[in-house]
Amino acid sequence: MHPNVQRVAAAATELGLDIDVRTFPEGTKTAADAARAIGVDVGQIVKSLIFSVDGEVVVAYVSGANQLDERKLAALAGGRKSGRVDADQVRAATGYPIGGVPPFGHATPLRVFVDEDLLAFDEVWAAAGTWNDVFPLTPVDLVRVSGGVVGPLRRE
Repeated sequence: MHPNVQRVAAAATELGLDIDVRTFPEGTKTAADAARAIGVDVGQIVKSLIFSVDGEVVVAYVSGANQLDERKLAALAGGRKSGRVDADQVRAATGYPIGGVPPFGHATPLRVFVDEDLLAFDEVWAAAGTWNDVFPLTPVDLVRVSGGVVGPLRRE
């Protein structure tokens, strides 16, 4: 098991969540790749998007079927402006690479915002620390373990 996956599994246990990590050698880097590999609707894929809102690094968990509306993220976070951060900032803030950021167990405390569209599913799939490892969980557990604030994040 990859060390990142071990960290995610340990963090899940600490949060009272039992996860079943699945590895897909062909990769799950994009939402479409993940949905195809797992055999689920692309909307069930949790995209972990790391952004800056007024200079604060935050995480947005967005349905794989949606694009993030940066203005909605800024408003939900109580800020004015949001924008992407680079790969180095993602790794520094979360401890994981782009494409592998899990919904918990980050290197630093981060505010989390969850796309309300994820709550339409019984099960969603999130990254487990690498581009090839994912795990299922309920949207309720996603919100609970991430400490996320649920709101509208979909670009219309």
